[in-house]
Amino acid sequence: MRRARRIVVAALLCGGVVGVPASAQAQQTTATGAGSVGAVDITVDAAPAHADPLATCVVDRTPSGHTDPVTVGGKTSYGSSDTTCTRNTDGTASVKVTGQRFETSVLQPYGGPVIKAGTFGAGCTTTAKGSNGYMELGAVTGITVPESIPANHTITIPGATPDAPPIAEVVLNELVVPSPADGSLTTNAMHIKLFPQGGPASGDILVGSARCSPFGL
Repeated sequence: MRRARRIVVAALLCGGVVGVPASAQAQQTTATGAGSVGAVDITVDAAPAHADPLATCVVDRTPSGHTDPVTVGGKTSYGSSDTTCTRNTDGTASVKVTGQRFETSVLQPYGGPVIKAGTFGAGCTTTAKGSNGYMELGAVTGITVPESIPANHTITIPGATPDAPPIAEVVLNELVVPSPADGSLTTNAMHIKLFPQGGPASGDILVGSARCSPFGL
């Protein structure tokens, strides 16, 4: 099964600074952004596997990042991938993440699928008062990707028996915004949560992550 999807999250939170004193707004007028190819922080049968955010970029600090193919904990891998963080001529910020050949077999010992994405991406841009975000997934196998992926679309991977807890939740087009809203957002192309109700494994795997804020991170 192959799925190639591009989702655009519409402009958000145009009133995100309501309630912030004008003096505070004046001190935080520089739009910012950051991106990474992904990150791993899991424990499987008491054995930890960890990778800090890969190929990170930060607007005005680290314009770009790159990672060669890398394997984390023997069961999760990312192919050659890149990030770009840009200060635009109008002062806004843009983040772009492009990756390929993500794969994890961490669920296989528990009867779960091997999850693969041939290509993936995430990105965001700031506006005067908010942020836009998008994500991309292509050639996905191991899970069923809908024709149109809504924000925070969650796929539950069940346990081996009807009464067993789920072995994972896979969130596609994950959109994270603060409360109260401040115009910023984080978008993750894919977020795999191991045994969310408890079990022999725990932790998170992120695939394609971009964060933007019109008033500073």
